[in-house]
Amino acid sequence: MSDITLSVQGLKKVIGKREIIESIDFELRRGEVFGFLGPNGAGKTTTIRMLVGLIKPTAGTIRICGYDIDKQFPEAMVNMGCIVENPELYKYLSGWSNLQYFARMADGIDEERIKEVVQLVGLSARIHDKVKTYSLGMRQRLGIAQALLGRPKVLILDEPTNGLDPSGIREMREFIRYLAEKEGLSVLVSSHLLSEIQLMCDRVAIISKGRIVQVGTVQNLLAEQEKVSWRLSPQPLGIQILQRLAGSVKAEGEIVTTPYIEQEMGKWNRVLVESGVTVSEMSRKLPSLEDLFIELTGGHRID
Repeated sequence: MSDITLSVQGLKKVIGKREIIESIDFELRRGEVFGFLGPNGAGKTTTIRMLVGLIKPTAGTIRICGYDIDKQFPEAMVNMGCIVENPELYKYLSGWSNLQYFARMADGIDEERIKEVVQLVGLSARIHDKVKTYSLGMRQRLGIAQALLGRPKVLILDEPTNGLDPSGIREMREFIRYLAEKEGLSVLVSSHLLSEIQLMCDRVAIISKGRIVQVGTVQNLLAEQEKVSWRLSPQPLGIQILQRLAGSVKAEGEIVTTPYIEQEMGKWNRVLVESGVTVSEMSRKLPSLEDLFIELTGGHRID
């Protein structure tokens, strides 16, 4: 069985004369948490709505566990669970009654399965209480339980930590990791909390202006943007030498920044010293995901 659970190829969305999504490609693999990040108006929510069948793409293919959602929609959707924006729940009913109601909409979901998902999301002690008495975190968990009823292979969560306090955010992060690592789900998470994405996700796609500008593991994406800060005297001569050696050089006040290339660091330092430049500081800086995001999207704000 293929490890690819969601495949997106050449996906486009045109509304009127405006191209909202401009031919994007990415894949989800079994047992991974995949972060989906985009600045305001980038097309993140539009893409998610196409993935879950709420709107139709203008072009391109979406395959869920090998099923094309355009040609095999029922078979594809059996393998998809999602919460887009906030989970839709009946607050005057108990959590159990909510799950019973949603279970009736699909075949093959019995009370044993409801008990399984309740235990999985950690709501056993409160499942017979009315939803209106639940905290926000509990409602998010109940929404995830609803999405898991049909035993999906792919789970899409739109802003799952939105509105949660720090403790709730940590619990949700750990729970999502558990679903991927122990239950084998592919989980696509959109979030505006870049620090959480950095802690939670195996891979990340960054979308800007309807195009995916970068996809990769968090570690590799950050490593590609790793920098070295230099303090040099005389600085103009040092900059001239580093421009020749490193190509890309940026100067802000007393700090000169170049890319980090491990095998070249010793050589660059030696050439500077032999050319009469005093190197008083040479420090390696690994950027945060926020730094990378701002650089790749031209400083645009996230959704």
